[in-house]
Amino acid sequence: MTGYNALAEVYEWLISDAKLAPAEFAASFDDVLNLLPSNAHVLDCSCGTGQLAVGLAGRGMQVVATDASETMVRRTAELSEEFGASVRAVRANWEELPDHFQDNTFDMVFCVGNSLHHAVGARGRVAALESMSRLLRPGGRLVLTSRTWELVRARGSRLDISDRLVRRNGRDAIVVYRWEIAPHWEEEHHIEIAIAQVDTTGLVHVRSELLSCWPYRYEELEVELHRVGLQTELSTFDLEAENYMVVASKV
Repeated sequence: MTGYNALAEVYEWLISDAKLAPAEFAASFDDVLNLLPSNAHVLDCSCGTGQLAVGLAGRGMQVVATDASETMVRRTAELSEEFGASVRAVRANWEELPDHFQDNTFDMVFCVGNSLHHAVGARGRVAALESMSRLLRPGGRLVLTSRTWELVRARGSRLDISDRLVRRNGRDAIVVYRWEIAPHWEEEHHIEIAIAQVDTTGLVHVRSELLSCWPYRYEELEVELHRVGLQTELSTFDLEAENYMVVASKV
């Protein structure tokens, strides 16, 4: 699992306008949240800077947020304090989750923001999914979002430069993605993400990070979910769409 410690301080430039506010981020999952009681136990196991976790806590849910990046966990705790939300923030990667929480603890586990591709290959991905499945109560649900990696690989190695400035905290920035697409699916790929901020004097300050990833086909994900005891209830997968969501319940 790779870090995001460098990008964590500027991660808000990577969050869409529609999901920047915690309440709006949580509202984007209304369809699945309506399946839960208001005081449900929920885990966000790829919490980033905490928008979803804080939004869920604002609905009265009992929320735990984890991330492999210590800096992301700190930022989640800071956002929780800012909003007066009760969120327990813990640094843990996916395979460490059973060391922190008992099996059958959560009604719902979120793994969103296209995080799962950072698990190292099929073995690492299955281990991550197995940890999430263990923590779910019987009948509990995993909510996972992903890029459509079939599209990403079809486009090949490239440089994607945003065509507009993104404003956050009174500052503007351009977001750049550099994709290194390996010849074969199972090989390590790389994404370099750069945030080029423009200050009030016109100077540009760049933060960037090179991230490793291991993409997967949708059909592989379906098999792996079944392997760890999860059954797909809902999928928005479409080969023509950039992203999709899967909701899988623990059998």
